Amino acid sequence: MTSLTVDIPQSIKDSLRKFRLKRRNEGSAALVIKINKAKLILEEVEQFDNISIEELAEELPENSPRYVVLSYELTHKDGRKSIPLVLINWAPSSSEIGLLTLHASALLNFQNTADVSKVIEIRDGPEGLTKEIVDAKLLTGH
Repeated sequence: MTSLTVDIPQSIKDSLRKFRLKRRNEGSAALVIKINKAKLILEEVEQFDNISIEELAEELPENSPRYVVLSYELTHKDGRKSIPLVLINWAPSSSEIGLLTLHASALLNFQNTADVSKVIEIRDGPEGLTKEIVDAKLLTGH
């Protein structure tokens, strides 16, 4: 059985670099990436600035996996604010199984390329992606 690998083109690496370097003082921004199954490469879908988690959840497809690099305004329990980079692994269970498998196999490579240490898995669609869930995962580390 041959293992399929998904290529990360230079254009995606450039988008990731620009997204990482863009200074944000507040609010959340997202870079949405998908796998082109026919070409086995990653493609940028869209970038969002000043988007809420709930708005982002509505923008993501209910039947197709995505990688979402999120620059997220987080308020800590002591009132401090930080803006960590987070990778949301959007993998709705209603997605085509072959695409989910491909998506899962490319996750680690994409995570390393994006240079993001924290990954939040979302399998149950928009209901699973809320500010409360993201805050809880980032503040408790689970």
